[in-house]
Amino acid sequence: MIGGLLLLGFAVALFVGFNIGGSNTGPAFGPAVGAGVVSKLFAGALMSVFFFVGAWTIGRRVVNTLGRELVTDPGVFTIETSIVVLFFIGGALFVGNYAGVPASTSMTAVGAIAGLGVAAGELNWAVMGEIAVWWIVAPLVGFWVSGVVGRYFYPTINRWVAIEQTDGSLLALDRSGAMPTPELGPNTTRREAVGSVVVISIGCLMAFSSGTSNIANAIAPLYGAGVDLNLLILLGCGAVTIGALTIARRTLDTLGNDITDLPLTAAIVVAVISSGIVIGLSAIGIPASFVIIATMSIVGLGWGRATRSITVSEGVRGEKKPNVSVGALTADEPGEEAPDIGEEDPESVPSAADLFNPETTGRVVLMQNVVPLLSTAGAYLTFRLLFAFVW
Repeated sequence: MIGGLLLLGFAVALFVGFNIGGSNTGPAFGPAVGAGVVSKLFAGALMSVFFFVGAWTIGRRVVNTLGRELVTDPGVFTIETSIVVLFFIGGALFVGNYAGVPASTSMTAVGAIAGLGVAAGELNWAVMGEIAVWWIVAPLVGFWVSGVVGRYFYPTINRWVAIEQTDGSLLALDRSGAMPTPELGPNTTRREAVGSVVVISIGCLMAFSSGTSNIANAIAPLYGAGVDLNLLILLGCGAVTIGALTIARRTLDTLGNDITDLPLTAAIVVAVISSGIVIGLSAIGIPASFVIIATMSIVGLGWGRATRSITVSEGVRGEKKPNVSVGALTADEPGEEAPDIGEEDPESVPSAADLFNPETTGRVVLMQNVVPLLSTAGAYLTFRLLFAFVW
């Protein structure tokens, strides 16, 4: 009987890992896919490799936090309770993935475990409070740093790193020799190739960071119940791979194309800011809300670029002057000079609607709050009833 329950626990953990792969691939490689640097299939493959590396190394610390430290008595994690917790994690994440919105796996998983802890009277409120504080601070930091960069510094950064994307593939095969060898595509410039490598590398770094933080969300309850950690990591990463190669295509579309139009420069900015925050949180053992941080960085940059404007209503000596309102980003091509704020030609720059989609953003923010609430409330009510009538 215990063997059958354990197999059921593995199946539910695999379902959670599948949804983690679908939810986290978008924030890691959405900017690269949106900028046309990599395909969705290649993004999924890179996600699976670097997620595994992060999970196998630093991820063990976060597994221990959720499986042993978040509750005062790890004994509340039995095979039965672990199955219920994982069911609510996977089910809530599936709702977000089905809607095409990447939900926070950390918030969803911690919420379900907290629901169990509160119902059993075993939640470690000190650990929960520390995690919750960072969940509030980190996305705000990502949003405002990206917004400031988008509004005030983007044109300057663009002159440094912008790459004119050309038609055709980045790489081609030279078949003139005995063995085909890779070379730059017929229209690819060396600068474009270097910039593309940078964007892909940062996406891989974000995938690594996701592994360090999010593997715990699929396996921590079973680890708390006494299952071997190495086996759980292998199973969880396998499930993440399947999710990254399948259901992640929808979230890649949402974060790569629907929220904000990301040229290559913007993709680099978003990736650097969000990956830096996630790595910093992982280093101190906090299960980072990877999806929220990355999404808010994308939203912040789009908002900052869309609001790059100035309004002048009064002259120096009280002389009335016409209002000047110019939106969005300037000089998005390499080699162009970026004018100062207020000196742009209104007809030469994208509109706010081109750079920032409030409707899609509202849907993303709404779902990213609803999904964790579903797992938390569902787990709490279920265990409350179980503890009342069974235990």
